[in-house]
Amino acid sequence: MPLPSGLHDKAVKSCPLVRCPLSPSSMQIFYLHGFASSARSSKATFFAAKLREQGIELHTPDFNEPDFSTLTITRMVEQVGRAVEAVAPEPVVLIGSSLGAFVAVQAALKHPGRVARMVLLAPALDFGGNRMKSLGDTGLDEWKRRDRLDIFHHGYGRMMPVHYELYADARRYDCVEAALTMPIQVFQGRRDDAVDPDVVERWSRARPNVELHMLDDDHQLTASVGYVWEEMKKFLERDG
Repeated sequence: MPLPSGLHDKAVKSCPLVRCPLSPSSMQIFYLHGFASSARSSKATFFAAKLREQGIELHTPDFNEPDFSTLTITRMVEQVGRAVEAVAPEPVVLIGSSLGAFVAVQAALKHPGRVARMVLLAPALDFGGNRMKSLGDTGLDEWKRRDRLDIFHHGYGRMMPVHYELYADARRYDCVEAALTMPIQVFQGRRDDAVDPDVVERWSRARPNVELHMLDDDHQLTASVGYVWEEMKKFLERDG
């Protein structure tokens, strides 16, 4: 679905031209949802429906399980590893949204050879560094002291607490310097107020294996989801 003129800025740096139809027998795809979201988010539901039309099941691990308050990056990465191992021995595709993209990068680093390619949507690449610093030093100190930060959970539709270990654990991981060689497709909104578009753009343009799409959209990418699907489908059909 083409976008109106000026709505996107596409930078393709690694684009094999051979294409093959999406095949349920050759592709296992996982959607990793974002922070305070769920496996039943609007984007997960949309992509699941589109892939189902192609005869492909979208696997959607729920990072809120067993308890949202004890969420950590380590737990999410391990959950992805178990889910991938349970599905198939061949390499898989990871679609990561926001914090789910951070987790996708870490899962690919931890399980080299298991991830064939990735699609990153508004990736929170600096989550372990600057992402939570919007709270300020006082806010971080209070979070650590109380071991509780109340945030609005979009999946549950209410305020929920999360422990300080989420932030402490995230700081042990680095996406900004991650060395990845598989094909990666990135979609980032220029009006994103949750993820710094400049960080994502620099990260993408520094890697020859990344196809970057800068969009005139916000963090949710709601207005661009049709375009994202069409470009993602082309990306997944490429051979090589």
